[in-house]
Amino acid sequence: MTITRIDVAPRMSEAVIHNDTVYYTSVPEDLTGDAEAQTADALAVIDRILARVGSDKSKILDATIFLTEKADFDAMNRAWDAWVSPDNAPVRCTVQAGLMDPQFKVEIKVIAAL
Repeated sequence: MTITRIDVAPRMSEAVIHNDTVYYTSVPEDLTGDAEAQTADALAVIDRILARVGSDKSKILDATIFLTEKADFDAMNRAWDAWVSPDNAPVRCTVQAGLMDPQFKVEIKVIAAL
């Protein structure tokens, strides 16, 4: 059994790979935008990490989206719909959650195949 941890820090790893499966949680880097902009930013971060490990958004199996406000659901979906691989949409759920940084409007957890 091989587990590869990407950018390991004392508290967490950037991503983890096990059995040709990538586990990653993305937050937006630019916190100045609205929910649509923060979602687009977090999705771009997902693109970068997946490319770095040899995968891409068409290989995402599962996505969980955490929103701080239910009212941001449509804005988040606009960014998601513009980004998602239309013929390869993953299983997805969206939940309302109180995120730890009050500037975050969205956080996205994905599981992808290599």
